[in-house]
Amino acid sequence: MEKLDLRKKLKHLYAPSAKKMEVVDVPEFKFVMLDGTIQPGETPGTSKDYGDAIGALYGASFTLKFMSKLRKKKPLDYTVMALEGLWWTDSGGFDFQKQEAWRWTMMMMQPEHITHEMYEEAVAQLKRKKENPALGLLRFETFCEGLSTQTMHIGPYAEEPRTIGNMRAFAVENGYKFRGKHHEIYLGDPRRCKPERLRTILRHPVEKVG
Repeated sequence: MEKLDLRKKLKHLYAPSAKKMEVVDVPEFKFVMLDGTIQPGETPGTSKDYGDAIGALYGASFTLKFMSKLRKKKPLDYTVMALEGLWWTDSGGFDFQKQEAWRWTMMMMQPEHITHEMYEEAVAQLKRKKENPALGLLRFETFCEGLSTQTMHIGPYAEEPRTIGNMRAFAVENGYKFRGKHHEIYLGDPRRCKPERLRTILRHPVEKVG
């Protein structure tokens, strides 16, 4: 059976260097995604809604993988992509120091051959197996990020502001400015990995100044 490894195919987007910043042009991809909010005083680790969302995303993504493998015509196995998140606040941007609600869109990329019909069947299967309110909030859409700056952040999530500051400075030095929403791609599991070894791709859309 043929196997597709999008992480290798899209290495320039999903395996950046931690030693440098770079500008990339991110094309349109398919995603399973949903939106939510983490209220002041909560964290991703303590928010039930956030936990339900992650369970729904992984459930849908692995169900689609198995459906693809079991197709009668052209079965295809593939590596499930990493969890990704867009983060922002109502007052603008994403600042870890702000004591306000954090808005998020969590999402997982899907291969090109995954259809909306397959997605709907996968969600229906999950709803029959286990009750999860987040399943009713999922959607299947395309997302095009376009021109962005990115780097690999190695270390605790709490140290990301320094890396984001370096990304902003890099953008300015090269004639760009930030736009849109802060983007994180989680390559490590904080439950299993020491904080200093966590690997997170930090990406932010940019546009040319002037």
